[in-house]
Amino acid sequence: MAKKVRKISSYFAIFDPAAEGGYNVSFPDFPGCVTFGRTFEEAEEKAKEILELWLEELASQKQKIRIKTKRPIINEIKVALPQKTF
Repeated sequence: MAKKVRKISSYFAIFDPAAEGGYNVSFPDFPGCVTFGRTFEEAEEKAKEILELWLEELASQKQKIRIKTKRPIINEIKVALPQKTF
């Protein structure tokens, strides 16, 4: 019997520092798929866990799972603020 090969894909996760500490995590490709971790490392672990569960649920409902092929460029742009703002 042939062994099933699982595809590996990656998806963008946004880690937003929470006001109360820790990180809120969301996935732009999967609105509603969110989690939280008290540390960045915990947030990463929980993000992987929740995304795998989310994808399993999509598969069980026979919904198409998008495969990521492009990566956005994310960069910070430093600007001078008007003097009235500080």
